[in-house]
Parts: sequence; structure tokens; C-alpha cells
Amino acid sequence: MSDKPHTIQLAARMGLLPDYMFAKLNALRQAKRQAGMDLIDMAMGNPKDPTPQPIVDKLTEVVQDARNHRYSVASGIYNLRNELAKYYQAQYGVGLNPEEEVIFTIGSKEGFSHLCLALIGPGDKAMIPSPSFPIHSYAVILAGGETVSLPVMDDEAFLRGIDDACSKIHPPPKVLFMNYPHNPTGKTVEIAFFNEVVKLARKHNLIVVHDFAYSRLSYDGFEAPSFLQAEGAKEVGVEFGTMSKAFNMAGWRIGYALGNKDIIKALARIKGYYDYGIFQAIQIASIIALRECQDYVVKQVEIYQKRRDVVLAGLRSAGWEVETPKGGMFVWVKIPQPWAQEGSTNFALRLIEEAELVASPGAGFGPEGEGWLRMAFVENEQRLKQAMRNLKQAFNVPGGLKKAQGQ
Repeated sequence: MSDKPHTIQLAARMGLLPDYMFAKLNALRQAKRQAGMDLIDMAMGNPKDPTPQPIVDKLTEVVQDARNHRYSVASGIYNLRNELAKYYQAQYGVGLNPEEEVIFTIGSKEGFSHLCLALIGPGDKAMIPSPSFPIHSYAVILAGGETVSLPVMDDEAFLRGIDDACSKIHPPPKVLFMNYPHNPTGKTVEIAFFNEVVKLARKHNLIVVHDFAYSRLSYDGFEAPSFLQAEGAKEVGVEFGTMSKAFNMAGWRIGYALGNKDIIKALARIKGYYDYGIFQAIQIASIIALRECQDYVVKQVEIYQKRRDVVLAGLRSAGWEVETPKGGMFVWVKIPQPWAQEGSTNFALRLIEEAELVASPGAGFGPEGEGWLRMAFVENEQRLKQAMRNLKQAFNVPGGLKKAQGQ
């Protein structure tokens, strides 16, 4: 036997992945809690409210049926796909063929990642919003592709960026990824924006993929549009969604994609090799969610709007500059001086130590996120008020209240 130590050689793609931001935060959070610190967690968009009871009741009923213990259909059972098609027709006025234009995935994150394997190969380019939720960029990288960043906060700049990239980069990008309401910034758009995207997609032969994870979470009377509502959208792309946010089913791991039948077929083909579908009992319970739980969604949105307003009031009273998001479950806040010069990751660690508050550093969403924090309003109002008191006590900006009020 050789005395040479055995080494494990990982694939080269592993070197392209930084440490996952949330994993590092979770590890530190867990260590502090074990040490007795009562941290208020505003880092992850992880719903803390319960799944609506009718969904839970249906699951406990159908899980007793042994027929649901077998492998399911990788694309989702027909009755669930048909129910989602009905839901889209009622909610957005979009007609969908449940046989060819609807597929269910093990959460939208899984579906998005597997779709990248179907659409993107070595040397292919995809345009992504900037800043970006990590999977939007790293799913492209893991598939062997390259990303082209587009600034998300300025709609005109975003559209110009699409046209310029497709006209000036060779070979041109083949896929455009979008995400509205946007994570992490909460940026929203109107349907007119999507109409312009479809025009550009036709002009440049682009595939469009819209991540609509926060579809129902919009506030102050605003209703976030579906990309599929744009004229001709199904000709050029698909939309992903999830049961995680509006229905508080994050741990259930069930998402979906809808739209262009050729893209859906490609995703189904990839998934056929990777998995055997979602536990069938969860799929049946999800039918009840779509069919019977719309009132729960409306109430949940009202809860989130009140929590958002608590966080906004607390930040502004401490002198922090922050815009009011019309969608999503996050507040995107600029770190004030003198702390901004520390960098968002170091400041997020300081928040844990000095304010007993966990927030996501903007750097975790790409270079354009540096200098910012993302705060999720998933905790109850009492906890969020305490978080804002902690923050104000530790990081109050002198004269900030007057500044925030425009005085």
C-alpha cells in the first residue's frame, strides 16, 4: 500500500461557488442562540406563520392512503396542473394548457436550476438582474454559462441593457432572467414593462424566464402582474412560481413553471432524469390551497403590510434612508455612515453582536448589493418593534429623525 495520503478531488465547478451567504449567517445565529442570545432573525424570507389549516387537514387525510406513498409523476399530477391553470385564469386572465404548459417542481429554486441545465451550456450567456438572488446567477454558472448583469432599479436602463447586450456582445445572450417583485430590493414593475420585454425578446430571439416567487405579496393596493399577461409572453418564455410565500408552504417544497410548451417540455425532460416528482400527498393538499385558500392569502398579505410598515417606521426613526417596497417580503436598506465603510458583511456581523438582530448583507446578492442590507419582515409585529428599538439604540444616526422626515 502507498503511504501517500488519499485526497478527494472535487469538480472544478465547486471552485466557482462562494460560501452560501445564508449558511454562514445561520451558523453564527445558531452559535449565538446556543450561548443564550435572543436574536431576532430578519435574514431569510422564511415564512414563520402556519400553513392554512385546510391544507394541513387535507395532507393528514391523504397521507393515510397508501396509493400516495408511491413514486409520483415528475411533472406533477394532472389535477394539480389543471387547478393551477384555473388559478392563473381567475387571477391573471391567462389561459394555459395543463398538459403542455404547466409543470410542478420541488420548489421554484430546483426548477430554476434544472431549467438552466436545459437552456444553457458552456459559453452561453444569460442576462440577470443586479443585484441578484444568488441562485439566479449561480444556476447559470453551474450549467457552464456566463452572466451579464443588468441594473434592476431603473426600468429604462434595464430595457436598454437588454438591447445593448444583445446588439453588442458576441455571441449574444440567449436567456433573460427577471424577478418581480424583486429579491432583494422589492422593486416592482407594471405590465407595460413586460410588454417591452416581449418586444425585445422577439427582436433578439431571446428566451425569457420570470421568477414570480412573490406573486401575491404586493401592498398599498398594487397588484404585481404576471409576465404571462404580456401579449405574446408564452411565445418567448416561462414564469416560475411557488407555494412557499403566499400559502406559507416553504417547507413543503412545491413550486411550478408555466408558459412556453417547448421550454416546459425541456424542463420535464431534465426532471425525468433527476427526480420522481413531489410527494403525491403534498400535491393533493396543494390543490386545496389553490382552490379554497384565497382568503388566507389576502389576510397574509395584510399581515405582511403591517409588518413592513413597522420596520419602515423603525428604520426611519433611527435616521436610516429606506424606500417603501410595494412587493415582496423584504426591506432593502442602505447602511448609513459611518458604518457603510465597514462593508455589508462586517456590518451584518456587528448587528448580531450589538443589536441582537440578523439581517442579510447586500454583498451576498452581488457587488451591486454592497453597502446595503436586506431585512425580511417575517417575524411578528412585537418582535419587529423590538428589533427596531435594538437597532436605534445601537446605530441611531444623529439628527436622523429630522432627516427622515424631510425637515
